[in-house]
Amino acid sequence: MDMNPQTKKRMIKMLILVGILFGCIFLYKAFISLMIKRSLASNATPTISVSAMRVDYSPWQPQITASGSLRAIRGVNVTTELAGLVATIYFTPGAFVEQDTVLVQLNANSDTALLHSLEANAELAKITYYRDKAQYRAQAVSKQTLDADAANLKSLLAQVAQQAATVAKKTIRAPFKGRLGISTINPGQYLNPGDSVVMLQTLDPIYADFYVPQQALAQVKVGQVVSVTSDTYPNKSFKGKITTINPAVDASTRNVMVEATIDNSQYELAPGMFAAVTVEVGTAERFLTLPQTAISFNPYGELVYVIKEGTADKNKQPVLTVTQKFVETGETRGDQVTILNGLKEGDRVVTSGQLKLKNGSRVAINNKVVPSDNPQPRAPNEH
Repeated sequence: MDMNPQTKKRMIKMLILVGILFGCIFLYKAFISLMIKRSLASNATPTISVSAMRVDYSPWQPQITASGSLRAIRGVNVTTELAGLVATIYFTPGAFVEQDTVLVQLNANSDTALLHSLEANAELAKITYYRDKAQYRAQAVSKQTLDADAANLKSLLAQVAQQAATVAKKTIRAPFKGRLGISTINPGQYLNPGDSVVMLQTLDPIYADFYVPQQALAQVKVGQVVSVTSDTYPNKSFKGKITTINPAVDASTRNVMVEATIDNSQYELAPGMFAAVTVEVGTAERFLTLPQTAISFNPYGELVYVIKEGTADKNKQPVLTVTQKFVETGETRGDQVTILNGLKEGDRVVTSGQLKLKNGSRVAINNKVVPSDNPQPRAPNEH
């Protein structure tokens, strides 16, 4: 059927309008798709800042670490054996004294007077004995008289020795060389037997007492080198050697007590201090090491992020990405841990900033702040 010219003209106009409409829709979709691609391109995975280091071999001395306490080689509260009134105090609190130095003199006037009386009686008994001995040779006295004189002389000499010992005990002396503490007495004070006069401690050398588990007993020997650190001197280590190992294991803890003798020539260490003790056992070896912060943990094991260099970017800088690698770790020492398997020397590993990482993440290395990698960090503040 033929269409009249006017209808045909209208159909052409409608088709043109429909074509224009579909063209606009197509252009709109293309524009939206382009904008989405640009948006996705601008929202690409960001570069994450991390610290990193190369895996390298370190000398590794097997060690046993333990907590202990310091103890004086000799230490005592100086006391009096006999009661008496304090007459004179000769020592200065805090001073170093030699053995047998006079510290305190108790009032011994009556005891000294009695000693002199006994000495006079003993001298008279001696004269009598030798006179009767001469007369006995002349048969002027009997043997019984001479024997009685000898027994009397021995008895009086014994009394003199006893009283001399009593007088000597009224003089309180240092039983050994050491450093005195704070004075607890005053002149005129009455002391009973056992009352404390002053503390006396021998400080050089000094003992470090610590416990090791029974599993480590076979590794601990007399003469082994030990290092002691204390929070009082956090950056200093004191050297010594094991001198005694208890012959029995504590049945309640299954630990054995070990005693080490530590050089203390500067008198920096004091009895009663907490000490962190490290014992060197076995022979030194070489292991790959990393800071413990470089190790991440998940249900499947221990892993690290190894940094790989890719093609250069538009700034001609290599693109750095990370790859997860499972590793086998060994002993720890301070901030370090040994790597037994999974890495090789020279691998560059992320040491901090792993929380946002996954396989293929882009990274930028920033080592302005790096985790500690000290095999002997300062001792913890323990008491």
